[in-house]
Amino acid sequence: MVSVVDINCDMGESFGDYKIGNDEKVIPFITSANIACGFHASDPNVIDRTVRLCREYNVLPGAHPGYPDLMGFGRRFMDVAERELINYIIYQVGAVKGFADLYDIRLQHVKLHGALYNYMVNQEGLFLTIMEAVTRAFGDIIFLTLGTGKTRTFKERCREKGIRLALEAFPDRNYTDEGELLPRKYKDAVLHDHELIATRAVQMVKEQGIKSINGRWVSMDIDTLCIHGDNEESIEAAKKIREYITREGIGVKPLLGFM
Repeated sequence: MVSVVDINCDMGESFGDYKIGNDEKVIPFITSANIACGFHASDPNVIDRTVRLCREYNVLPGAHPGYPDLMGFGRRFMDVAERELINYIIYQVGAVKGFADLYDIRLQHVKLHGALYNYMVNQEGLFLTIMEAVTRAFGDIIFLTLGTGKTRTFKERCREKGIRLALEAFPDRNYTDEGELLPRKYKDAVLHDHELIATRAVQMVKEQGIKSINGRWVSMDIDTLCIHGDNEESIEAAKKIREYITREGIGVKPLLGFM
């Protein structure tokens, strides 16, 4: 059984006068924050505010780059050339790292967002090329990807190249039989019962897996649990996940604390 786990949350997704999420209410219960970089959400003022919030609560920030898709919140696939995509990601990570440097807090990780995240799960070669470019630009940074059975060997491949890859699970999402996230177009893709979400989080960590939407067992390696803070149920779920995980004797630390 895993003895320690990170809890991360997507944050900084407001934009101008439009407020999205409950960052201030969720951040006391997490250890890592994935901060939107301006392409799918956020703006310089929001990034600044979110990094300061991380410093206040001893949460380590990460960049959450996505496709340039404000209208679609980065959830639509875009056919982008490799060099262009790498440039998009370098640009976005640099934006968050600039504010992290300003407030003397280390940029811990990079987690791709939305459609880009889902696409990279099945594009190991391209993902590795992106990680190598980001590492050359910003130094030793942890990368996040979906923690299913098939990504175990990829994690080892990354380690051989000196790249740290953390594997992630989503207690508030249902999974396909293949171990991928059930697309949001399906009504049962996102769970809202905070007791169920917290119970699933504990099960995922203790048993290193979860049943798919059709009841098939999905084996996982888990370094970090992702929660979402875009509704009131998520706030209560964040609190209960932290409570239930701790009650089981499992430590909760940022990724840099054990990777």
